[in-house]
Amino acid sequence: MEPGKIILGVDPGTTIMGYGIIAARARKPEVLTLGVIELHKLEDHYKKIQKIFERTLWLIDEFHPDVMAIEAPFYGKNVQSMLKLGRAQGAAISAALYRSLPVFEYAPRRIKQAITGEGSASKEQVAGVLQKYLQLKEIPKNLDATDGLAAAVCHYFQLASPAAANTGGTSKNWTDFIRSNPGRVK
Repeated sequence: MEPGKIILGVDPGTTIMGYGIIAARARKPEVLTLGVIELHKLEDHYKKIQKIFERTLWLIDEFHPDVMAIEAPFYGKNVQSMLKLGRAQGAAISAALYRSLPVFEYAPRRIKQAITGEGSASKEQVAGVLQKYLQLKEIPKNLDATDGLAAAVCHYFQLASPAAANTGGTSKNWTDFIRSNPGRVK
């Protein structure tokens, strides 16, 4: 992981969008900010999309991240909810692309696995692990903020992992990594 690299993490939503921004440091990431964008007061879905785009641009312009990590929508029973969530994600991605930021998408289970070691972890478990790992004084009232932060930390771990960094992320575990990189193991 390149020291000083800044990662914007986003948990998209049409009611609340969570975000977290971290700076890569030698030993572990440092939290620059985290929070939520509340959209529930806006009745028009298209106004929500506009606000997501504008606030994401503001975050990018304010903190100058090098990349954006975003949580991918997961398939649910309600197709309309899935469509709206995909639009929210698209608005945040569009803002990043508008500012020429590379975008990395992670499945919810992958983010939870990276943070807690368990792909089915609850929001509370993710927040608790992040609080301890990043030494946050308190957990935000709205856990969508820590979900956005989790996306950024997941990307940080992905970049810091020798398996991901040196084999294009193709190793599934350390055994695969060692098999693929015999000259790197002493």
